[in-house]
Amino acid sequence: MINESFLKQLHKEYDEHEITRRKISAAANEILFSSKKTIFALQKNKFTEADEKFIQIENSFRALEKNFGHNRLQQEGAWRAAAEEYLEAKTFYAAIKNEEIKPSTDLNLEYESYLGGLCDLIGELVRYATNSAANGQFLEAVKIKEKADEIMTQLVEFDFTGYLRTKYDQARGHWRKLEQISYDLRLKIKE
Repeated sequence: MINESFLKQLHKEYDEHEITRRKISAAANEILFSSKKTIFALQKNKFTEADEKFIQIENSFRALEKNFGHNRLQQEGAWRAAAEEYLEAKTFYAAIKNEEIKPSTDLNLEYESYLGGLCDLIGELVRYATNSAANGQFLEAVKIKEKADEIMTQLVEFDFTGYLRTKYDQARGHWRKLEQISYDLRLKIKE
């Protein structure tokens, strides 16, 4: 009925694919977790710690690409999630250090990861502005809102659908929180 050697070949290919998937997922999860730790360090203004983590993360990305190739990595959701979290951390770093947000020159990352990371960045800016305000740095919190305005002005130009539409809608909700924080702080500064 079915060719036995053909079935064995399918089984072999499936097993190889699954082994590779598990290796990629494990490494990607480490990158994702490390990126989250980097964001946490940045929320506390621990830039040296963040710089060290970025080096480790970027080396991990390079090793994954070398071992599995970009096309194979793109097939795995865990890898895409890790790339997005890394880019969220990287753009957050740039935003709070007043640096230009620009593409990575030595990592092969897709547009969807960049856009997802930029949308998630708005949520991190809300947390950073809240922490700044809680520490009495009212003007810093207002500046953060202005940075978010600049990013949202660019993101609104996209006609997002699917996953990125959900991310954009979340960013817009966070942006509204920043507007409220900024409004409240401007009233407080005038007092």
